Amino acid sequence: MNATAVSGGWGPGAGPDRGAPGVPPAPDEERALTPLGALALAAAVAGGCVVAHPLSLLVPAVVAALALAVRRPSLLVVAAALAASALGARAEAGLAPPGRASIDAEVTLVSDPETRFGRVEAIARLDGRLVLLEADGPAADVVAVRLAGERVRVAGRLGPAPADAPWLRVRHVSGAVAVARAEPGAAAAPPWRIANRLRRLLADGSAHLGDDRRSLYVGLVLGDDRDQPPTLVDDFRGSGLSHLLAVSGQNVAFVLAVAGPLLQRLSIGWRVVGVAALLALFVVLTRGEPSVLRAVAMAGGAAVAAARGRPTPGIQLLGLAVAGCLLVDPLLVGSTGFHLSVAATLGILVLGPRLVEVLPGPPAVVLPVAVSASAQLGVAPLVVASFDGVPVSGLAANILAAPAAALVMTWGLPAGVVAGLATAPVDAVVHLPTRLALDWLAGVARGAASVPLGQLGWAEVGVVSMAVAGLLLAARSARPRLVRVVAVVLTVGALTAPGVGLRHPPVRAEPAPGVEVWRAGATVVVIAPGTGPTATLEGLRLAGVAVIDLLVVGPGPTAGDEERAARHRARVGRVAWVGRDPPSSIRIGGLVATSDGQRMQVGPAP
Repeated sequence: MNATAVSGGWGPGAGPDRGAPGVPPAPDEERALTPLGALALAAAVAGGCVVAHPLSLLVPAVVAALALAVRRPSLLVVAAALAASALGARAEAGLAPPGRASIDAEVTLVSDPETRFGRVEAIARLDGRLVLLEADGPAADVVAVRLAGERVRVAGRLGPAPADAPWLRVRHVSGAVAVARAEPGAAAAPPWRIANRLRRLLADGSAHLGDDRRSLYVGLVLGDDRDQPPTLVDDFRGSGLSHLLAVSGQNVAFVLAVAGPLLQRLSIGWRVVGVAALLALFVVLTRGEPSVLRAVAMAGGAAVAAARGRPTPGIQLLGLAVAGCLLVDPLLVGSTGFHLSVAATLGILVLGPRLVEVLPGPPAVVLPVAVSASAQLGVAPLVVASFDGVPVSGLAANILAAPAAALVMTWGLPAGVVAGLATAPVDAVVHLPTRLALDWLAGVARGAASVPLGQLGWAEVGVVSMAVAGLLLAARSARPRLVRVVAVVLTVGALTAPGVGLRHPPVRAEPAPGVEVWRAGATVVVIAPGTGPTATLEGLRLAGVAVIDLLVVGPGPTAGDEERAARHRARVGRVAWVGRDPPSSIRIGGLVATSDGQRMQVGPAP
């Protein structure tokens, strides 16, 4: 999402000409923080957060004062890096685990409770420390119906945070409480009461949509992904649309776009106040996700710059926003969501305009292609490193999904308020466009995830990056047409290579833990007990399995979920349930499967 969209019309643009009436003269360019300087500032702050060396804040304060006195942006960058290091060390020190102790106290929830592994978990503030509440039984019933900002009185055992949950570190969680007893606490603070009332209103107004549509709707407009089924999550992940399941900079852009007509009626000063209030409410409403914080910081900076009569380039806004977010919360430097949001925005700002210039076709087609392609190129290295690959179908899926996602985020939010206040059939009528858009999104995601095109790895991403670079630089070469042809050929080759590989699979593959795929004239899939639907969906998608001649599942309580997951991803012929007296012999194509109830022999391989 580009900076103009993120700020809802307040974004970057060419600054006013020097000497324009009513505009103060521009500062000396050599002494101003340029866009590249802002990126250097962001990089320096990020480096300081990573180093996190204990340091007195007096040192960066002195350097900053000197930088302002002599008007040297380079010294300001140094001061920011030192401050980030000092603040990062303090944040790291705050993660020291607490001692084990019994507690009986009132806590304030910081996150919305969700069910994990049969128990209810939520992050809460306990005496200035963030802890993970873990509740089951009657205590879980009390915690589960609360929302962030609300208070609960808990009794239980305090100890260190789980060592196998690194995501807690980014959230400043240093301890865990095994809750034995819970009861409602005092009322939440007014901002949280307003936000939670709105969240419940939107959820109630979407109840008639059905569980799957409702979970997708609240994910798109609120970032609430707690009730999304594994099939929906895997469809969006496999189609490169998972960023839609949680709030992002797009949501900020669309909220400001909806409020734009009203904001434009205000004077410039009140407009800034209105934007600030709207952004603050949105942060509380969406629980301050890292991508939202980045977008809100950019939008706020753009609003202030516009009020001063000096619109700021998007690159500069991004650098300042990143530096500001990291100085406020140094642990964001370890957030994958924050990394992806920054990388996507940087890709759009740097590559987007250039791709618009070189891609052929009408603007209505070129613009969404350029935006989607530049965003995916920006995040590709991070996606490959964190999630093992970039879905080849992602570009087409994002282009097809963008209009429907925009409709849900713009129409769905105000319509959700009306639907929550109204009764049937008014709620269904106002949400009819929302329903149609959600069905389109779900269909695009499932179709794109099911097409066996594979994923781009490091090699393919490198080839595509070089091809795009050649395409952008073709005009400067001696033979531009040849360079463009080579770039197109390389791109097509890299994009088709994963799909070609899936058409010539090995006889045996294990694309995900617990999922075995055998191909020798027929396709046999064996799901190990306890694998679960999430790994089943991922394994079949990564292996490009569209048809299963024989599915072997069980025994175990999750076998039914695994079968349903397999049927969602592929067309299933026969199912053999291990432990349920399956047929002694099943002939599938050229293979014969025999089983004694515990072990199945498929051809020569067990």
